[in-house]
Amino acid sequence: MSIELFKLDGKVALVTGAGSGLGREFALGLAAAGADVICADRDKVWVTETVSLIENSGGRASHLVFDIANEDEVAIAKRSVTNSHGKLHVLINNAGVAPFPNRLHEVDIADWKRVLDINLTGPFLLTRAMIPLMLAAGSGSIINVSSMIGLVGFYPDFSVSGVAYAATKAGLTGFTRQIAAEYAKDNIRANAIAPGWHGGTRLAEHFKSNWGPDYRERFEAEIVRGTPMGRRGQPKELQGLVIYLASDASSYVTGQLIAHDGGWTAI
Repeated sequence: MSIELFKLDGKVALVTGAGSGLGREFALGLAAAGADVICADRDKVWVTETVSLIENSGGRASHLVFDIANEDEVAIAKRSVTNSHGKLHVLINNAGVAPFPNRLHEVDIADWKRVLDINLTGPFLLTRAMIPLMLAAGSGSIINVSSMIGLVGFYPDFSVSGVAYAATKAGLTGFTRQIAAEYAKDNIRANAIAPGWHGGTRLAEHFKSNWGPDYRERFEAEIVRGTPMGRRGQPKELQGLVIYLASDASSYVTGQLIAHDGGWTAI
């Protein structure tokens, strides 16, 4: 097998939530493998930083600022990609939110709807918009970012996740597999990854900032206890998996969900 299989030269990739955390690492990894990366985010400052990091490393990147849950803004993003590149080979649906992790009976309906809009309807809207550009390119790889929490429940006698987040991430699995079945003969593949507890992300910082040191220590202890590797993952460790799924190295892989969790779901 040649390392050439993993190269993405001549490929155009779009990464949502590319302004920070996992999305930034995905964008950096794809660019390092040779892709022309379109970095998308709602935050212009963050996503501009990602583009600068790629360009300073010799890669090619541009940015798009839009809300994936807004159908009109997604349509504008599609026109932008069409005008700038005319095609798309890789789509990573990474953008997502996590509300305060209340238990079910305490969940506010507005929070539930917001999480569904961004975590599930957003990938639907954007994938629906970008599929024609993949058909025009003659091939495509869609990578949906699910979560370990979409595979197993977790409640260590205190709240660290929630039902809305879990439901949307589980929903992405069915979404992925249906896309894979519908577009396999068009040479468009769809797979999902399920990250475990990775550090260095902004996903839940809006409520974790209110946690006291005792709560944080308890949370980190639970992560270590439940992960056979005994540690958090680092966002950079996901780059290899994403490059594999985006490249010809995985040309016969579609409809799959791959956990990246240090063994959490193995026990």
